[in-house]
Amino acid sequence: MAPKEILLITGNTNKIADFNAILIPAGIIVRNRAVDVPEIQGSIEEISIAKCRKAAEIIGGPVVIDDTALCFNAMGGLPGPYIKAFLEALGPKSLHLLLAGFSDKSAQAVATVGYCQGPGHEPILFQGRIDGTIVPARGNMQYGWQTCFEYGETGQTLAEMPDDEKHKMSHLGIALRKLVSWLNRSDDRVTDTT
Repeated sequence: MAPKEILLITGNTNKIADFNAILIPAGIIVRNRAVDVPEIQGSIEEISIAKCRKAAEIIGGPVVIDDTALCFNAMGGLPGPYIKAFLEALGPKSLHLLLAGFSDKSAQAVATVGYCQGPGHEPILFQGRIDGTIVPARGNMQYGWQTCFEYGETGQTLAEMPDDEKHKMSHLGIALRKLVSWLNRSDDRVTDTT
């Protein structure tokens, strides 16, 4: 059986590296294309479905997208899917200050991976969620908000963890394992991704 291929809609080199690290060992080749896909406002799922549909229309074939959310429990789930705008405005070293007035520093990291067979097809979502605590930034700053997200009992932020360890338990690792399981149920799921 030939390896499966997916077309990941992103130009983010860190994201491409993470997808490759998790999917190549599962026999899935990751190609990417940077496409500007407008994002609507809404829930994590609404944003991911709309983004996936639009990417499939632009490409004219099968696509995979991902969307990340960081949900502060004390703020009712905000910044959620808007974490990128918050991070751009505040930077990783100040992000934790959003919770300065709250005793509850708990949060949830959410990765939503969407697959769409092509224009006119309904996107399918695969989601991974992990719980953690928001702390002052530690680790490699290129990982953005992951420098502020301390995972469970490890005492480490996601940005401090070695990639291979992080990919085993991360929100993205969970979502991508669900995608792999779904893809492996049928060889017909992923066809031409050009």
